[in-house]
Amino acid sequence: MDDIYQVIVVGGGFAGMAAARELGRKRISVLLVDANNYHQFQPLLYQVAASQIGVSAVARPLRSVFRRIRDVRVLTAEATSIDAAAHTVTTADGTRYQGRILVIAAGAVPNFFNTPGAQEHAYPLYSLDDAVRLSTALTRTLETAEREGSGATDVVIVGGGPTGVETAGALAENIKYIVPKYFSPALADRCRVHLVDMVPNVLNAFSPKSQAYARARLGKLGVQLHMGQSVGEVRPDGVALSDGTDIPARITVWAGGLQAGKIIAESGLAQGKGGRIDVTPELRAPGVEGIYVLGDSANITDDTGAKLPQLGSVAQQSGKWAARNIHADLTGGTRQPFRYSDKGYMAMVGRGAAVAELGRKRIQVQGPPAFASWLVVHLALLPGVRQRIRALSSWAAGYLTHSPTQVFVAKPD
Repeated sequence: MDDIYQVIVVGGGFAGMAAARELGRKRISVLLVDANNYHQFQPLLYQVAASQIGVSAVARPLRSVFRRIRDVRVLTAEATSIDAAAHTVTTADGTRYQGRILVIAAGAVPNFFNTPGAQEHAYPLYSLDDAVRLSTALTRTLETAEREGSGATDVVIVGGGPTGVETAGALAENIKYIVPKYFSPALADRCRVHLVDMVPNVLNAFSPKSQAYARARLGKLGVQLHMGQSVGEVRPDGVALSDGTDIPARITVWAGGLQAGKIIAESGLAQGKGGRIDVTPELRAPGVEGIYVLGDSANITDDTGAKLPQLGSVAQQSGKWAARNIHADLTGGTRQPFRYSDKGYMAMVGRGAAVAELGRKRIQVQGPPAFASWLVVHLALLPGVRQRIRALSSWAAGYLTHSPTQVFVAKPD
């Protein structure tokens, strides 16, 4: 057993990083455990996959984040199990760490909903590794198709939420601007992007007005929509839909949902929808003292009891709020129920175009004004000044010159 910490935080995402930072600033000893030594900015992973920004714009070393907060120790290790009763975390090398309080912010994993072939053949887009792997596969596919000089080069994206829509828009713009410029117009003519979802509309959580704008914009970019259809099977050469339609495709991107990972499933804590923990209003695991669950590992509600979406802003705010409640636990204070400051929803639908529904009143904005709002919000959320500068310069260069920023060398198959 290693040293006993006041708080152990499992996961260096939005929620875990926010909680550790707030606790460290309050001079509470924290052990932050993550399999990666960096924080990844998930909302922009699709742009890494589409070669619109580089890896360094979305990843910041965790030790850089906490270099001036001496009460936070960063441990790069995979947490493999949690003993909620004993308040211990075991890592892959067998070492156990104990804390007075545990914060579980371990993120999530793709939910393939038992779709045949999906786990084997689809590309998820939840981690930086996923984004790099997908970008490399896209590059390799284009190189192969250019070399062969024939055949379609279609991409199927499963999931019509913000990630699916943003990825579809980015890839369609690459086909429109980058493929003809760096490969050939003939290859661009053979490339198509398909977006599939079992619900009837894209951006299902948005208003009908935003949905209509997104559909129109995607159609203008050449994205073929297959709404109201579920995926029956994913194969290496395409997907089969529930209505019998077969879509030949060299790449299938899975943006169809998330679920809590194995560490939550084996924690002994009661699980709710998506395998996540239905936390109390104070963000604690019910029925267990000293366990907080945050971010994509938790089902969190607002002060009205309504379930909050799995958004970076929810995770970040829950991390800060949990830190306050943990400080109260350790100092004899009183916990407070989580109150979420609703920033609304937004999604980019290609360069210069976006939809945004801002605040609790859902003020609706489309087009360039929404795109400007999207830029401001995402720049503000990026975890460091260098990351903001790199993202901004990449956007400026890409949008002005229609050139890829992230470059991958793909060896022939």
